[in-house]
Amino acid sequence: MSEIRHPEKVKNKESEVLPKPKWIRSRIPSSDTFKSTKEIIKKGNVVTVCEEANCPNLGECWSKKHATFMIMGDTCTRACAFCNVKTGKPEALDQFEPYRVSQTVKNLGLDHVVITSVDRDDLGDGGALHFSKTIDLIRQATPKTTIEVLTPDFLRKGGSLEVVLKSKPDVFNHNLETVPRLYLSIRPGARYFNSLKILSDAKDIMPEVFTKSGLMLGLGETKDEIMQVMDDLRSAHVDFLTLGQYLQPTRKHAPIKDFISPEGFSRYKEIAESKGFLMVSSSPLTRSSHHAGDDFLKLKELRVKESS
Repeated sequence: MSEIRHPEKVKNKESEVLPKPKWIRSRIPSSDTFKSTKEIIKKGNVVTVCEEANCPNLGECWSKKHATFMIMGDTCTRACAFCNVKTGKPEALDQFEPYRVSQTVKNLGLDHVVITSVDRDDLGDGGALHFSKTIDLIRQATPKTTIEVLTPDFLRKGGSLEVVLKSKPDVFNHNLETVPRLYLSIRPGARYFNSLKILSDAKDIMPEVFTKSGLMLGLGETKDEIMQVMDDLRSAHVDFLTLGQYLQPTRKHAPIKDFISPEGFSRYKEIAESKGFLMVSSSPLTRSSHHAGDDFLKLKELRVKESS
């Protein structure tokens, strides 16, 4: 079966839009747990990437009281072609935000939490200290909660990675997002090898941390390019790889070039596992924080088996 599906294109003024295949579906939220999660998040006055990035898994995750928090505001200093978060000049950091996030984590009763952020190129440390404060306060509020951070690339922010790792997150995640050839058009404010280096450095600085990265597929990358990125990530000793289908947030964002079939994602999973990743999550609706808590427990079990 072909790994890539090329449906008929529908033309519009901004870009060409590919109609979604039947396997791209997200459930409509309706449960009492979903409503409770929404109320807790609203009361906590915190920002979630679930909402800001228009995640297709929002209904499923909030129905399980899972949420991914986005710190340092809702405005990013970069304008990536795939991202639905607004771009502009951010406001000053809210010094009370780390506390509010920690209390919301506690009120949700999270066993595992993912903390991500917008890019803050306007800050001297890229927001590293804000990450650190958030981790520390979550540890105080709910000591048993494991913490995963999905950080920016801290481009030209020397020492920032060390600040984050000093607070000892359980998982350090930084997404490469796409293949090197597409960086200029898809992720123009970033540099591929800088992103790769931050993952390698994280493992060097804190060998016990699980490292993680992800790619969006369907932006026009080739199979050979995907496999080369896998090799690059393994050279950086990355433990966990996520692969998911890129979904165009609006017609002004980068167009979808291909829909990869579920079978195609399964084949990429087999390839990635053969290259030595400790864990691989690969499906059309896979996202960095989707099932992150369950995946963390599996990672720990796999590491135990690997060392025994």
